[in-house]
Amino acid sequence: MKNTALTQTHISLGAKMVPFAGYNMPVSYEGVNAEHETVRNSVGVFDVSHMGEFLIEGPKALQLIQKVSSNDATKLSVGKAQYSCLPNETGGIVDDLIIYKVKEETYLLVVNASNIEKDWNHISKYNESIGAQMRDLSEDYSLLAIQGPKAVEAMQSLSSHDLESVKFYNFIVGDFAGIEHVIISATGYTGSGGFETYCKNSEVKQVWDKVLEAGADFGIKPIGLAARDTLRLEMGYCLYGNDIDDNTSPLEAGLGWVTKFTKEFVNSEALGKEKEHGPERKLVAFELDDRGIPRQDYDIVDGQGKKIGVVTSGTMSPSLGKGIGLGYVPTIFSKIGSKINIQIRKNALSATVVKLPFYKV
Repeated sequence: MKNTALTQTHISLGAKMVPFAGYNMPVSYEGVNAEHETVRNSVGVFDVSHMGEFLIEGPKALQLIQKVSSNDATKLSVGKAQYSCLPNETGGIVDDLIIYKVKEETYLLVVNASNIEKDWNHISKYNESIGAQMRDLSEDYSLLAIQGPKAVEAMQSLSSHDLESVKFYNFIVGDFAGIEHVIISATGYTGSGGFETYCKNSEVKQVWDKVLEAGADFGIKPIGLAARDTLRLEMGYCLYGNDIDDNTSPLEAGLGWVTKFTKEFVNSEALGKEKEHGPERKLVAFELDDRGIPRQDYDIVDGQGKKIGVVTSGTMSPSLGKGIGLGYVPTIFSKIGSKINIQIRKNALSATVVKLPFYKV
């Protein structure tokens, strides 16, 4: 099992450690609900250095990215980031990712930890005929997510740049926590604002310590992966391996907004036909009408008890105090306000299809 550069730091802080995507990762420190509320109300810091980073460079870089990704990377200018996905050849998704335009012919692709090797091989396969320069930086770089409504104010003392001026899905490369050339990106997986910072493994302990020091007066705390999951689910953000995978299409998953048919990309012809006819099933968000907690792989049933789908992500929402979840159902059940039932042991509990996000600021 791999460690991040901060594994011993997490252990010394009393974190509960678990295996995740081949890494020894902190799942919680003081409990998921308390950590969740910290991020929603003030500021928290996550070590998510298990994520993968690929550098795509050279005059053919954009051509390669346009071929393998669903979104339109020609819309990116230097200092902007874009959410996208890598479609496979059979209608599913290899991975979802964020693409950063660092320089005119330099792009950083940030991918999920569990898919690093798979993504690299998939992109490399298409690069054989294109010839962009590719480098896997995953083992060399660390990633901290500093998230919450007080993140900008708490972190401003650590940089000479005006952090408030960095708008959502924009980034700068500058000084942060005494380190030069840190990527400071106004992105995250929580829906509560903040930054993600990329630096070298040898630098991240200094950054971590200074982040906790600068945020002390704002109530900053280290946050584990369990709260990261409840936070992202309240926003309805897809988790690869749960809500999207090799067998779910971007259109079924509600990712049509990052699937641009103004260009040709992997499997774009088949996906275009799917868009034309409409997907047969859709990923929906639901809230339980009854008391209960939906969990991944629970059956979704209709009023007669017939199975119509499956829960892909579910939890008791710390912010809303009710059971929430995502799951695939036939399109006829996907309309907002539709009634479905979640099979929890012997009981089919009533649920309502709702509009995302669950948590509204």
